[in-house]
Amino acid sequence: MTVSEAAQIVWDYHHVHHDLAPADMIWALGSHDLRVADRVAELWHAGLAPRVVLSGGLGNFTEGVFEKPEAELFAERAVALGVPEAVLMIEPRSSNCGENVLLTQALLAEHGLQISSAIAVQKPYMERRTFATIRQQWPGLSVQVTSPQLSFQAYPTEEISRDDVVRIMVGDLQRLMEYPKMGFMIPQEIPPAVREAFDFLVKSGYTGHLLRQ
Repeated sequence: MTVSEAAQIVWDYHHVHHDLAPADMIWALGSHDLRVADRVAELWHAGLAPRVVLSGGLGNFTEGVFEKPEAELFAERAVALGVPEAVLMIEPRSSNCGENVLLTQALLAEHGLQISSAIAVQKPYMERRTFATIRQQWPGLSVQVTSPQLSFQAYPTEEISRDDVVRIMVGDLQRLMEYPKMGFMIPQEIPPAVREAFDFLVKSGYTGHLLRQ
């Protein structure tokens, strides 16, 4: 097995391949990748939801890098791509996936909104983690998950290198293994080939995003 082969296996596993249907809201969960906002705009223009919620403050990868909360930068990008400001709601304080859920719930409650379905938008390698977290933290919500429609080969940029992507994917896979034990997300079946790829990448040194022991 090579690093590229193992990384492709993990990349593919992180995708949940939901067929998207109309929902009450399109919900971007914060990240360092503004292409998430591009995907939000695509979905809004496709008429998949009447409301867009952008959630994200400053987290692991944006603290000290972004000058504004992730949600505010996402909003600027979405508006530049033709999404009306009037349909946007911004939650600018969350710093992780669990807080995205809790603070979005609080924002909606503050405005007296009852939401029963959502299309959650995240980075490609956070689809499964996002799905498992939302299902645990907001069990009454019917959630679909999607991400920018890019291959593993096409995804890296000057700011987000291939090695960065692999390190983060490995860390998120470890979280899918460990966080259900802590009550943070619902369990996900992890096939043997995915565990083998995980072990190979860890042994190959892609450990920078692993949980601290």
